[in-house]
Amino acid sequence: MDRCDRCGAQAYLRVELQSGGELLFCAHHAREHGEKLRQVAATVHDETHKLDPATPAADSDA
Repeated sequence: MDRCDRCGAQAYLRVELQSGGELLFCAHHAREHGEKLRQVAATVHDETHKLDPATPAADSDA
C-alpha cells in the first residue's frame, strides 16, 4: 500500500537516497522528477511497467 509522497496516488517508483531515507512516487511524478531523483539515489526500484495494459501482471491469476 505504498503511496506517492507528492499526491497520495499508488506509488510505482521507490528511491533510496544516498543520504538515507526513501521517497515514493506515482508514475506521473516519477516522470516529472525522475532525472533529479536518479542524481541523489543510491537505488531506484521502478515498477511503472506494471501500468502497461498490454503487459499482463506477473502475479495475476488470469
